Amino acid sequence: MSFMGIIGAIIVGAIIGFVARLVLPGRQTISPVVTVILGILGGLIGSWLTHALLNSSNWILEFIVGVVVAVLLIIGYGLAVGRKQV
Repeated sequence: MSFMGIIGAIIVGAIIGFVARLVLPGRQTISPVVTVILGILGGLIGSWLTHALLNSSNWILEFIVGVVVAVLLIIGYGLAVGRKQV
């Protein structure tokens, strides 16, 4: 992956992470850095899922699945560190 690809993944991951936090009800007590990391992971996993399971390269679908995965990761992170996220 090129340098611009990495920067793009970080930017899209940040957007996915913040959208995921907006979708979750209540107050989340995670830092912006953790939000970006979980957003990047959500985006990567969401992209992989849409390609592997749906055989689709639709970027809108990848974004939506990435947000759903990031929401699940934020909830899982909250459970792992013992903070209520929802």
